[in-house]
Amino acid sequence: MFSQLKARFGLGLTVGILGLIAIWLIALVILPQLLMVDYSFRPNLLPADIGGSKDVYSLVNYETLFNNKIHLAIFFKTIWSSVLVTLLTLLVSYPIAFYLAKVATARQAALCLLLLIIPFWINEILRTFSWYIILAYKGPLNALLLGLGFIDRPIRFLSGDGGVMIGMVYAYILFMIFPIYNAIESLDTNQIKAARNLGAGWIRTHYRIIIPHAKPGIATGCIMTFMLAAGSYAVPALLGSPGSRWFTQIIYNWFFEGGNWNQGAAYAFLLLVMCIGFIALVMRVFKVGLGDIAK
Repeated sequence: MFSQLKARFGLGLTVGILGLIAIWLIALVILPQLLMVDYSFRPNLLPADIGGSKDVYSLVNYETLFNNKIHLAIFFKTIWSSVLVTLLTLLVSYPIAFYLAKVATARQAALCLLLLIIPFWINEILRTFSWYIILAYKGPLNALLLGLGFIDRPIRFLSGDGGVMIGMVYAYILFMIFPIYNAIESLDTNQIKAARNLGAGWIRTHYRIIIPHAKPGIATGCIMTFMLAAGSYAVPALLGSPGSRWFTQIIYNWFFEGGNWNQGAAYAFLLLVMCIGFIALVMRVFKVGLGDIAK
C-alpha cells in the first residue's frame, strides 16, 4: 500500500497523508476509547479523592448493569431491536439496490439516487421530527388511513417500538443501499442472463448468483446499519414511548443527568464490545474478511 501511494503521490505527500490518518486515528479514535476503558474501571469520586486510596480499579461499574434487571433487559432489547432494524433495512434496501444496479437505465438510476439523497441534506433531528408528525395519533398517516377506510380509529404508531423501527430504517437506509448497490453493480450482467436462459427463476437467480456476489456489500451494510442503530440516541428519544427506552438513553443519563461518567463509560464499553461481537458474527456468517468489506 505504501509503495502504491508513493508511486502515485510521491514520498512527501504520501508521508503527510499517512501521518494525518495516524493522527486522526490516535487522537479521535484510539485515545478516547482507551480513556473510556480507564474510566469504566474506576469509581466515581470527588475531585479531592481522585488519585487517593479510593481511586482503584474494580468491576463495580460493570456489576451495576448485571445487578440491575431493568437496565440489563433494556441492553438486550436494544441489541435485539438493532438486529431487527438491520434485517428490516436489508429487506427494504436489497430490491432498491438491485433495481438501481441492474434494472434501471442510467437516467432512472440517477433520478432515484437523487430522490434518495435529497432528504438526507436535512439534519437527522429534523427528519426524525418529520416522522414524529407523520406517525402522530392525529397525524397525516392516520388521517389517510381513516379517509381510505382501512381503519375505523387512529393507530398509536408511537406507542412501543414501532415508530422507532420505522424511523431507524428510514434514517439508515442509505448505509445499506450503497454498499449493496456497489457490490451488485460489479456483477457481470451476462451471468444473470445465462441463469435466466438456463431456466432459473428470479428467486433462484438471486439466491445462487446475485446474493453470493453481493455478500461483501450486504455484510458491510449490515455492520454499518447495526452499529448506527445500536448507538442511536435521537431516533428512540424522539419516536420512542416511555416503555421503549434504548440503551443509549441510559448511557446519556449516566453521563449528563447522573454525572457519573465512570458508570456511563462502563455501559458504553459493554455496548461497544457487543457491537464488535456482532461485526465478527456477520463476517463469519457471510464468510468475508476485512479486505472484502473494505472494497
